[in-house]
Amino acid sequence: MAPRVRLGDFIERCTANNSNLKYGKELIEGVNSDGGFCPPKANTEDINMKPYKIVKGGYFVYNPSRLNIGSFAYRNNQGVCLVSHLYVVFRLNTEGLRKINPLFLYLYCTRNEFFREVTYRNYGSQRPEFNFCDISEMIIPLPSIEVQREIVSVYEGLRQTAEQNEAMLEPLAKACHAYIVDCKEKYPSVRLGDYITIDEKVNREGKTYPFIGININKEFMPTSASTKGLDKKKYKVMEKGKFVFSGMQTGRDVAIRIGLYYEETPALISPAYTTFSISENKKKEILPEFLNMQFARKEADRLGWFYSDSSVRSNLDWERFCDMQIPLPPIEVQEAIVALHRCAEEAKAIATEARELMKTICPALVQKAAHSL
Repeated sequence: MAPRVRLGDFIERCTANNSNLKYGKELIEGVNSDGGFCPPKANTEDINMKPYKIVKGGYFVYNPSRLNIGSFAYRNNQGVCLVSHLYVVFRLNTEGLRKINPLFLYLYCTRNEFFREVTYRNYGSQRPEFNFCDISEMIIPLPSIEVQREIVSVYEGLRQTAEQNEAMLEPLAKACHAYIVDCKEKYPSVRLGDYITIDEKVNREGKTYPFIGININKEFMPTSASTKGLDKKKYKVMEKGKFVFSGMQTGRDVAIRIGLYYEETPALISPAYTTFSISENKKKEILPEFLNMQFARKEADRLGWFYSDSSVRSNLDWERFCDMQIPLPPIEVQEAIVALHRCAEEAKAIATEARELMKTICPALVQKAAHSL
């Protein structure tokens, strides 16, 4: 097992503040529960900047009232910032720099196990605050610096993968949007209803599939309603390649609930929804993914709002939905736009997976290192 050491022997408090007003309010940041810096939520107009603490590269920051829920951050290569005078700021001392990799300490202090220990040590306090003296008394494992570097290397690799793919998302999304706008100007528009057909399959056999719904972000999700005692035979079956449409409350939400189902495993969706597909005789003229992209834009949602009725529910009727116009470029142009969209979706999936691995693998590696010789 890795040797256990008192953290306070390896860190020192940083109390320098902005007393000379060298830094402006544009540098103020807070610390969120995801272990990162974020813009302040409070109004920063006409505030006294002098008490704000200065945070430089290599400094650790945490909110002593919220440490138990993850408010702990490390300032790596992000430049100077200012934080509330209520925050605790510290750094590794000379001995700490020799024996502790700062990112390893950050990974250790952003684990759920660490937050539980903070909660345990604060038990019974009327206003739990974990100050510098408290964190200094914590006993932490200290694996060799080589083991620490290996763990940090995994973390850095995943972080870079996530950030590189996230950096691609906005340019790719803008390119897709620009091409679709270009299609509207270059190619004729057609009536949507002439290219789609209601395609409803009811689960008459009562097969057991997961229940799903669709939200205003056009994302499929597990149904939020209770499914206990529901008659599965009344539900519609969603299969790969089918669309689902709900015109309910389109005007209220300024959003058309529509989505293309990509999953291989069928699912059950409310009988109140309409399921449809590209008409058999139109499949060579329009790609399902291209059609779905038409309704991923805010312009389509605003048009749906305009088309919705004036009732309390402000619904978008199926007939009005079918009357909407969409651009119809040649199939090869659609294929190029869809390919670009798939690149964006792949980058998003890679970034999401890397972020999830950072949350699971890195704490596991820290835990393993703590219990290794």
